[in-house]
Amino acid sequence: MSEPRVSARNLGKRFRSRAGGRRESLWAIREVGFELGAGEVLGVMGGNGAGKSTLLRMLGGLGRPSEGEVRVKGRIGALLDLGGGFLGDLTGRENAVLAGVVAGLLRREVGSRMDEIVAFAELEEFIDEPVRHFSSGMTMRLAFAVAIHTDPGVLLVDEFLAVGDLAFQAKCRQRIEALRNDGCAIVLVSQGMEAIRTMCDRALWLRGGRVAGVGEAGKVAEQYEAEMREETLRRTPQTVPKVVGDGRRLEARRNRFGSGEGEIREVRLVPGKGVASGGPLAVEIDFVARCPLPTPVFVVTVTDRDGRVCLDLNTQAAKAPVPDLDGEGSIRLVIDRLDLAKGDYRLSVGLFRADWKHAYDFHWAGYPLSVDGPSGGKGPLAPPARWLMEGGAR
Repeated sequence: MSEPRVSARNLGKRFRSRAGGRRESLWAIREVGFELGAGEVLGVMGGNGAGKSTLLRMLGGLGRPSEGEVRVKGRIGALLDLGGGFLGDLTGRENAVLAGVVAGLLRREVGSRMDEIVAFAELEEFIDEPVRHFSSGMTMRLAFAVAIHTDPGVLLVDEFLAVGDLAFQAKCRQRIEALRNDGCAIVLVSQGMEAIRTMCDRALWLRGGRVAGVGEAGKVAEQYEAEMREETLRRTPQTVPKVVGDGRRLEARRNRFGSGEGEIREVRLVPGKGVASGGPLAVEIDFVARCPLPTPVFVVTVTDRDGRVCLDLNTQAAKAPVPDLDGEGSIRLVIDRLDLAKGDYRLSVGLFRADWKHAYDFHWAGYPLSVDGPSGGKGPLAPPARWLMEGGAR
């Protein structure tokens, strides 16, 4: 490897807190080290509180390490909190200019790229409105668009797959791949193992602030999933009740795993098991928490007939407000546009601990979904698309 774009050596960050009248030290991360070269993508994974955000912030220059050192070569494009730094009283355009200047561009450079930024974010009709009127999705799309148009040498991304609909997520993946091909070094934090496997060269797994695994992305993702699966199976009771789901029953023990402190009682697909490509889909989940569950994570995953992940969403990555649960309730995932190609799919639905150590209740591939629409190409996505030709005709 030539001189690395990112180098972390024996990295540690210590916070001090008061407990029982005494000042105590808490290490958010410790003894973390890696190097990342131009055009490489490092995936960072781990449960809630593992130290992922602390690591990303130190790489981005927000806070000094308590021990060790960080070296970054090149302009940093940082998506540490998508849209979190925008000012509500400023317009989208004004916020984009401010964010671009903070990232190191001249004001005129931001201005020359503004049309591309606005078009990528798909905000032409709203860019001159105050950001306080934006939805969270609009704000995140604008933040992502600004970051990738700053010519970053290093891109730091925290859960970009929470941005927008399927078509926009596909566009984000393509742009990240283009930056990678241009030599940008990318650090990608994600709870989605499919993103880690398909987009990353190597992966870093953090557990309790320390390195639990590092190496080839697919192998580390497999180790991470195996630990969670083993812990979930260990905690799964021998007899679990069956669950009603969209007019059918989920077979216990074969498709259902979990420790049982939280239970998914019913899953409904709206408008039903058959939907139109590009149309809306809602997943309604009825649950009960049999004991207090601190900020658990709800997960919905869509796979195709071959088991490949097409869509993987969770409340933690989306920063959806899930409180501590105790008792009965329901939650609804609304997908405004399901841009999946025509075909048969399966939904998995789960309820996990906040730190992802195990599942309270997980229904694997339990709910069938049929998507109808024209067969206009290959692959799982079917976003709105047009072919436009100018000249060349005889």
